[in-house]
Amino acid sequence: MAADRARRNHWLLIQDTAWVGYEDIPLQVMQGYLTMFDEAVEQLGPDRPTHVLIQCGVGSLAGSLQGYLVEKYGGQRPLLTVVEPTRAACYYQSIKAMDGKPHKVGGDLNTIMAGLACGDPSIISWEILRDYADVFAACPDDVTTKGMRVLGNPLAGDDRVISGESGAVTLGMLINLLKQPELEPLKKDLNINSDARILLFSTEGDTDPEMYRKIVWGNGDFGF
Repeated sequence: MAADRARRNHWLLIQDTAWVGYEDIPLQVMQGYLTMFDEAVEQLGPDRPTHVLIQCGVGSLAGSLQGYLVEKYGGQRPLLTVVEPTRAACYYQSIKAMDGKPHKVGGDLNTIMAGLACGDPSIISWEILRDYADVFAACPDDVTTKGMRVLGNPLAGDDRVISGESGAVTLGMLINLLKQPELEPLKKDLNINSDARILLFSTEGDTDPEMYRKIVWGNGDFGF
């Protein structure tokens, strides 16, 4: 709807998802994301991460990160895991189709990870992630609520992080990999062990303070 109105009214449409004929601005947005990655690597110093988990909606953030890691580290780049909501996992489903093409996910995309509720991959990011990403994962909502609670209630000495629903799913997935016995084979396949240095990015604060309190203070049913 925004694109249609922009065409009719001669407006400038600015967003980070690309399709055929609309690629220049999304590419510039993706280039802007590089600042965040470069600052993170600068803070890490000589400690190169072995694993990076990144949340994914249309894929522009994840695609930008993958491009950065390839340019920065080449063949020594960290293993990248792309994490989506189960009900909006357009990259996971596209990779699963094994035909090299992006596929749109239908339905209402019902997830509390609203910032990741995207059913159609960006064509720029799709080609990057298809060719270079290592793992694609789809997670239900209770994975991100776990991540939110841990970030908001850290161990003594750790900094507290206020992370919203679209920002904490990667930590939730990592916790499950470390704690759930049935995921032990996957943990071994990913080589997550005591030598792993894992980098995550939280990309959302408590953009919905009421929902944040329900999740972090409550028991996960969001209904009280």
